[in-house]
Amino acid sequence: MVNQLDATLAALAEPTRRRVIELLREGPRCAGELATGAGASGPAMSRHLRVLRSGGLIEGRRVEHDARLHLYRLRPEPFLALGAWLEGVQAFWTDQLDAYRAHVERTRGGSQP
Repeated sequence: MVNQLDATLAALAEPTRRRVIELLREGPRCAGELATGAGASGPAMSRHLRVLRSGGLIEGRRVEHDARLHLYRLRPEPFLALGAWLEGVQAFWTDQLDAYRAHVERTRGGSQP
């Protein structure tokens, strides 16, 4: 899971790629639509899509009526793994804050400031 998480975070580190993810949340799109929506050139979008595909965040399928076009969509697995990891981090901080709150209440005898 760590290698997939690393690939996910590396792919999401760039603002244009995060914009592509936002656009794909609305539904599948072709590369030209993504380039326009993200304000990127065609060659730049091609590089971003390559990173997102290699990170496993998206997949592309050929459009039936035009084999030159690919329709891109999000893959759920890397986002589920990222969500699970973030939940673990959140649980850690929740536990830390609860322990701090209990400590403050013990040391102040439960009185409020």
